[in-house]
Amino acid sequence: MFSIYVLKSVRNRKRYVGSTGKDPKARLAEHNVGANAWTKANKPFILVYSEQYSSKTEALKREKFLKSGQGRKFLDKILPR
Repeated sequence: MFSIYVLKSVRNRKRYVGSTGKDPKARLAEHNVGANAWTKANKPFILVYSEQYSSKTEALKREKFLKSGQGRKFLDKILPR
């Protein structure tokens, strides 16, 4: 199972969109300990949205969409500011 997830920074309210083959909550924990440079600089995060997919290809396609202009508009509509 593959997932896309959206994290929100508690500190500055920025969003992070990613995909993973792990449980999104486990991936959240990795980000909160500084898994990459961007999340290390903007932590701590909370998990605000996730979707499950049966293939990595589907998950990556959805991640790419959510990072596009239309995808950001979609997230703006469904997620509280």
